[in-house]
Amino acid sequence: MTDQDFLRIRDQVYATAGIVLGDHKREMVYSRLARRLRLYKHTDFATYLNYLEQNKEQEYSHFINAITTNLTSFFREKHHFEFLQTTAAADIRKWHALDKRVRIWSAGCSTGEEPYSIAMTAIPELVKPGWDVKILATDLDSNVLAKAASGVYSDSNVEGMDDTLKRTWFVRNATSTSYKVKDSLQKHISFKRLNLLEPWPMKGPFDIIFCRNVVIYFDQPTKDALFQRYAELLRPGGYLFLGHSESMQRGIQEFEPLGHTIYRRRG
Repeated sequence: MTDQDFLRIRDQVYATAGIVLGDHKREMVYSRLARRLRLYKHTDFATYLNYLEQNKEQEYSHFINAITTNLTSFFREKHHFEFLQTTAAADIRKWHALDKRVRIWSAGCSTGEEPYSIAMTAIPELVKPGWDVKILATDLDSNVLAKAASGVYSDSNVEGMDDTLKRTWFVRNATSTSYKVKDSLQKHISFKRLNLLEPWPMKGPFDIIFCRNVVIYFDQPTKDALFQRYAELLRPGGYLFLGHSESMQRGIQEFEPLGHTIYRRRG
């Protein structure tokens, strides 16, 4: 992979997904795309990139899937789910006492652990007779979305989860070391592919948006634009959750910081 090859890859990924690939990501890019080269028996990256440009409809999603990182776990950053269970759930019950319509978005849901954790937290608090609770779970990577939609997780994925939660929301697969999410949980979640930089088909408003460990890959102008778009889709008083290493610039007036990377839409 030449310097020119890496620049082509970097520019393609930024233009498509807004992800910034610094020079320190070069080895990661090499190792992940090398699998695609081997698949097509290309001997250099320039040949593969030319093939990519000529076969975007067939290959481009595989190219982006190979680059994006998908590290997640159930109830990651536990304090967010504690806040959801107490403060946010109480607010939602007041907001929707009449219409009983709750909407939550997991943006960058990866292999599904986040939206299922949201559902396991929110459903006992919010699903009452006549209430309509829906969670939208989106990601750029179609491969991880397929795994998320299957709802099948290995023993290691659910290791450390409370036994009561496992019994309530999962079915043990008797023929292998895996667990399957129950339909009673899965029916509240819709998994959809979405590029956050492209137009969004949903209208909102959402009560809560989780966008954790996503904007860390974007440059500041892209982050700021994304936060503005989230504000437009969040109801006044609604909550935005970011990842532990992410933050919002003070210039974003639409949000009030509450600490622990939790933000409230003003108004």
